[in-house]
Amino acid sequence: MAENIPMLALSPTMEKGVIVKWMKEEGDAVAQGDVLCEVETDKATMEYESPVDGTLLKIITAEGQSATIGDAIAVIGEQDEQVETLQKPQEQYAYVPEEIPQAPVPESELPETSTLPSAATKLRSSPLARKLAELYGLDINAVKGTGPNGRIVEEDVKQAAKHVPAATAPVSELAEEVIEITPKRKLIAKTLANSKFTSPHYYLKVNVITDNLIEGRKKLNAESDHKISINAFLIKFVAELLQRHPVINSTWQDDRILQHGTADIALAVSQPDGLIAPVVRQCQFKSITQIDSELKALVEKTRAGSLTSADYANSTFTITNLGSLGIDEFTAIINPPNSAILAVGKISKQFVVDEDERMQIRRCMTLTLSCDHRLIDGAVGAAFLTELKDTIESSS
Repeated sequence: MAENIPMLALSPTMEKGVIVKWMKEEGDAVAQGDVLCEVETDKATMEYESPVDGTLLKIITAEGQSATIGDAIAVIGEQDEQVETLQKPQEQYAYVPEEIPQAPVPESELPETSTLPSAATKLRSSPLARKLAELYGLDINAVKGTGPNGRIVEEDVKQAAKHVPAATAPVSELAEEVIEITPKRKLIAKTLANSKFTSPHYYLKVNVITDNLIEGRKKLNAESDHKISINAFLIKFVAELLQRHPVINSTWQDDRILQHGTADIALAVSQPDGLIAPVVRQCQFKSITQIDSELKALVEKTRAGSLTSADYANSTFTITNLGSLGIDEFTAIINPPNSAILAVGKISKQFVVDEDERMQIRRCMTLTLSCDHRLIDGAVGAAFLTELKDTIESSS
């Protein structure tokens, strides 16, 4: 008997999902556990596995359309089974750009139309590879894949982009464009707006001398098979301090404050379609090399679009680092349900007056701590940040 296949909640905060790509076509045999399609949630692009065996009789939600949790996206049943009445896709959830008047385009400048590849020639590609191809203006089907079974991965698109000649175009006014907001961007906006308007933020800033940290990192890198990031050191230092300052590692819950027993620290990572913060868990029990290894694995999963909700949910503290992008200092919005976030600026050479009042050139960075004043008093936040500064400057 045919049954509707519903859109499932693939993350704790997901309200609707967008079908990025169907991996099966109508008429294909489907086994339980087969990947039916790729769904863009509010956090990442994830694979949707079939919950039943059968034949894919009907695709209800097309690629590019969205469905709320519980809405049918497809029908699976027995081969050649007739399905008389099907649930129609809800038009209000489809990404339909608003029609606006546009200047006529000369026939010579109209793009050539292309047909979709047939089922026999469909290529497998990662979600990130498809997004990069769209950004570069490449036809993903023309890219040669080097991944497993010819799967097109991020590096394949980057290499293909290098061989595309730069197009010359006449200078003209910028065209107005209407860009549909993705579910992920909507959630980012909703979450950060709620944080900013609900949590009374205040900000503390210190300048930190990083000479000892840099030298200590060099020594550790000399003993390691790979280079350990500054972020791994910061995560470890913060994790140890959170044990001594438990209110920083807490969550405001209306009529109570929940102090967390472990330091589950998130690191903000940029993606082409928004921001996400994967979590390294129980950092107080792990070495710097262990933290760095887990961090690199999470960043790789982020870039591949393969994070699961378990990778980014329920952090207790967040670090965001824009130093690699040349930013001296900045203030960050607290990442719920956290009560604080640490913003890290770039390391640069600065003139510093030492205890003997001599001018010296030292390597420094600026740390800015954003705190929720409902539960973190100014003196508490200051004590935490000052101790973090002392820990970094005395590290070796």
